[in-house]
Amino acid sequence: MNNIRLGRRAAPVRFEGVTKIFGKDIVAVDNIDLYIEAGKLVTLLGPSGCGKTTTLRMIAGLELATSGRILIGDQDVTLLPATERDVTMVFQSYALFPHMNVLENVMYGLTFSGFDKEEARDRANQGLALLGLEGFGSRLPSELSGGQQQRVAVARALVLEPQVLLFDEPLSNLDAKLRRQVREDIRAIQQDTGLTVVYVTHDQEEALAVSDQIVVMRNAAIAQIGTPRELYDSPNDSFVADFIGEANLISCTITEVKDNVATIEIEGYHHQLPSRGLKPGPAVLTVRPSRLLVGQDTGIPATIVKSTYVGVRMEYTIEGSFGQVFMVMDDVDKPLKVGSEVLLSFSEIGPVLLPSE
Repeated sequence: MNNIRLGRRAAPVRFEGVTKIFGKDIVAVDNIDLYIEAGKLVTLLGPSGCGKTTTLRMIAGLELATSGRILIGDQDVTLLPATERDVTMVFQSYALFPHMNVLENVMYGLTFSGFDKEEARDRANQGLALLGLEGFGSRLPSELSGGQQQRVAVARALVLEPQVLLFDEPLSNLDAKLRRQVREDIRAIQQDTGLTVVYVTHDQEEALAVSDQIVVMRNAAIAQIGTPRELYDSPNDSFVADFIGEANLISCTITEVKDNVATIEIEGYHHQLPSRGLKPGPAVLTVRPSRLLVGQDTGIPATIVKSTYVGVRMEYTIEGSFGQVFMVMDDVDKPLKVGSEVLLSFSEIGPVLLPSE
């Protein structure tokens, strides 16, 4: 049997000043530079219309760049059609042939690429085994669950041994529990095989869970690139802070900066944190819901205005002169009562300063 050589041909992807314009003046991607390392899973994340799907489709060759260069490995593929690029895509809709059984669906791309029937069958069975679908070859797609159909679509892409594997919103048709399971499967397969994977989603939690690196896009441009933890803990601006997980944005004043440590003041309450190059004056404090504290000796006067039990934690809306913030706490046995007066403060690690907008 000719074993699948997954990951051995993984290639980097490079965008050099790439712009995509639709029609006369609709700029979908605006002069972006991007390097995707071979063997990594990189997610393009952003709201609808930010350019992430267009970027993915330009890697696939389903859209051609208006200007700039796209390289896969050492090859300039900017003007190559999709059929001449060594990439495969897993679509949001799965795109399985309903009249073909599972094995025939997985074999389809292999036979289309010139493999003889016996080798195509062997490789398709290997792909199904890799995805935990042994024994499913004779079933029709309609006889499978949504998660199983997604795995068939992934197997069909993997057996072609692409230099780059692309995912376009692959979990959007699945329910919440199944989304978690399938995203873990995709991540495990990528890590086991060493494939270069480019993954598009608008779901922040999904991006944080599967990615080596996340490219946050906004208004056809790249807002920030980093690891999940870098983006979560050190966002460049309020857009990234609010888009990568929930964030509370609170106006504050930097009263002093010494040795790269800023002292901030909010309603008489003082807190110290890294200055991130900012100088004394107005600023914005970004605080994750889990990094807000109550019950300390000092803090900002506030009131609990909403309390919600969600099983594993409590969720609170807290209001003060600063506006409203969202806080989560693990203690579900002693919930805070709506109407309670509290002192709101911040954990020592986690809050981040941003320039005042």
